[in-house]
Amino acid sequence: MQRSFNKLQIFSLLALLMLPVLAYQTATGRASESSRVVEPTISSYIVQAASADAAELAVIKVGGRVTATLNIINAVGAELSEEQIEWLRAQPERIRIFVDGALEISARKPRKPKPEKPPVIGEPPGPPSEIDGSQSEPVAETYYPTLIGAADLHKRGITGKDVTVAILDTGLWKSSTIEFTANGKPRILAQYDATIRDGYENDLDDWNGHGTHITSIMMSSGRTEAGGYQGIAPNARVVAVRAFEPDGSGTYLNVIKALDWIVSNRRKYGIRILNLSFGAPAASHYWDDPVNQAVMAAWKSGIIVVVAAGNGGPDPMTVGIPGNVPYVITVGGMTDNFTPEDRTDDKLATFSAAGPTFEGFVKPDLLAPGGHMLGQMPPYAWLPLEHPKYVHPVNDYFTMSGTSQATAVVSGVLALMLQVDPTLRPDEAKCRVMASARTALHDDATHAYSVFQQGAGLVDAIAAISETVVDCANRNIDIKDDLKGKEHYIGPSGVDENGTYYLVNDHGERLLGPGFEWSQGSLWHGGALWQQGSLWNQGRLWGEGKLWGEGKLWSEGKLWSEGKLWSEGVLGNEDLTRAVSINMWVDAE
Repeated sequence: MQRSFNKLQIFSLLALLMLPVLAYQTATGRASESSRVVEPTISSYIVQAASADAAELAVIKVGGRVTATLNIINAVGAELSEEQIEWLRAQPERIRIFVDGALEISARKPRKPKPEKPPVIGEPPGPPSEIDGSQSEPVAETYYPTLIGAADLHKRGITGKDVTVAILDTGLWKSSTIEFTANGKPRILAQYDATIRDGYENDLDDWNGHGTHITSIMMSSGRTEAGGYQGIAPNARVVAVRAFEPDGSGTYLNVIKALDWIVSNRRKYGIRILNLSFGAPAASHYWDDPVNQAVMAAWKSGIIVVVAAGNGGPDPMTVGIPGNVPYVITVGGMTDNFTPEDRTDDKLATFSAAGPTFEGFVKPDLLAPGGHMLGQMPPYAWLPLEHPKYVHPVNDYFTMSGTSQATAVVSGVLALMLQVDPTLRPDEAKCRVMASARTALHDDATHAYSVFQQGAGLVDAIAAISETVVDCANRNIDIKDDLKGKEHYIGPSGVDENGTYYLVNDHGERLLGPGFEWSQGSLWHGGALWQQGSLWNQGRLWGEGKLWGEGKLWSEGKLWSEGKLWSEGVLGNEDLTRAVSINMWVDAE
């Protein structure tokens, strides 16, 4: 018998027949989706091993990409996935991996488009007159060369002639008084841009302004209305190195890459001084931080490294990296209180970071003018656009405050010292610039500030070139052993149960008095006189490698901002994402 089907029955039958097909398609579809390759997240790292070659081999072995060779710290920059990182950490060789975190420079703001550089009208300015070293139009008085005695040395022909300073910063704007010495000779020996992946030597500009301002303070050949030179060392030479982007952003990798290039080329360009006007909060012992390791290697190579203490004051333990490296010259800031002719009201700047360091070293090592410092800056740069009220009315000058500026002053003084005595090695130069500093005293000859705030005192250029003392800096600490990891050191400072920081002498005995103790309840004083004749002139208590006096440890909460403890000398946090600034913006003081 023939059977007939209605439409509903036909549709139902077709649906049943299609179920296996649909089930298969669904299953294979899910399988297809699950088999899709998810691209791993690739990030930038610093990989450190027994040598840079060993680090490169390890990265290549796991399939990573090497982006930079960092011989200075036996490392490479690398792009790696999380899985590759785990493979590296599982290797039997000792390999350290640091996340290449972001760094920032002064007055960091959210990203904005790069400002437009104005067109050049007519011919660019030429060098200053080779006869008298003056430019066509005098500029305003800067005062700081007179404040520290450099102006008197200029009259004696001590101008930093033929001494080369490397400045690791945001680049360099080539105004005539920066591009040429007081004698009208070109002074820019080399330029290197570490912000480019492979790095390159090329003509730089400064879209931020900070690097130009630092260079201007250090060595401007401009003449003031009174006839003096505007900079501290107007005949010094410069190697300009950029490690920060126009908007102020940067990375650990670029800074270390810049330091590696500087050390590798020190003999080629005769680099004697390195100015580092940037810093970051300490996230480890001084010897564990990779930037610090590179800075220590620069000092060991024979370069005098001058570092900003930072603008994180006035609290204790606010000196970060690389200012917490015991070997280098760390500079804090003072101000003339807007009365340069009256020395009795000069004072420590409230923004100046203070010591001691976590390892108990006294920092800063000394002070220099850092309040309302006048220096050149391109008008199209980041800083004058962000802070227009500090733009000087003539000649593209800008007023800026900070320990960055104070650091430039000391670098200039060291250039004067090296002109007089080119044989000075880093430890000798540090010894003499500290021994000749002037301690801030009250009228009754007591210390106006603790040694943890002012170090050895205010830099004195005249006394520094005449100083002959030896063996008073970095005593009983060995940078070679420190870099090899054989020995690390602790300074001569301690803190008691009341939160008072203090010093101990060579015999471990606590020193008493306002100069050697400091409680947070008595941070600042009024004006002070800066006079010669202090115990600290000989630097006998600096860098002695002593343990904390009286067996005291840091009081609770004094260790790290995140409350981390460190044990067995192992870096507790290898994530380098803490902010670094070429000193954070502070208002004029």
